[in-house]
Amino acid sequence: MKDDVFKTINRPGSEILFKEKASKFFAYSFPIFSETDVETAIFSLKSKHSKAGHFCYAWQMGENYEHFRVNDDGEPSNSAGMPILGQLQNFEMTNTLVVVVRYFGGTKLGVGGLISAYKTSAKMALEASKIITKTINIEFDVICEYDKMNLVMRLVKEYDLDIKSQDLKLNCKFKISVRKKDFKEIYKKFDSVFGFQVSSEHKSEEE
Repeated sequence: MKDDVFKTINRPGSEILFKEKASKFFAYSFPIFSETDVETAIFSLKSKHSKAGHFCYAWQMGENYEHFRVNDDGEPSNSAGMPILGQLQNFEMTNTLVVVVRYFGGTKLGVGGLISAYKTSAKMALEASKIITKTINIEFDVICEYDKMNLVMRLVKEYDLDIKSQDLKLNCKFKISVRKKDFKEIYKKFDSVFGFQVSSEHKSEEE
């Protein structure tokens, strides 16, 4: 993966069912942006599968994949959550939750069997998801007088930038978004224009 893109999903994936020795594993994927989203998804699944024995899951969050958590929900330690997380990592997914709901079928699978079943279920859930690639963007602010506004617009069009917000009351204020890999170059372009006041909280990080 390039250092300014990440993979995720923007809607829940299709439900999948994996069976192993009469145990049933229903697996799901959800887009998430907070732990509240995780709790909401699991609550909805517990309502749907009120008789299931285990709701095991793993998630990753953050554009740099910096946050993650696993939960075995009563299964032997590291037999469920970690195999699910492993698939999220294999698919290079972030801002994504995978939950595997297990109905015990009467035959114990053993730790090795559980690891395989949860890994397979998570893999199938991600394969049934519409995975998208997004860029990591950085925002910067531009303030100028009205007579410079057309120049801002021309640069925005030339470099195919995204104006996140604008305020044209007292003077012209723009919040502009640029892909991380292009930030230094674009920032310097704007900063070098006479009459532009350019700033970004990310400026010091990029130097």
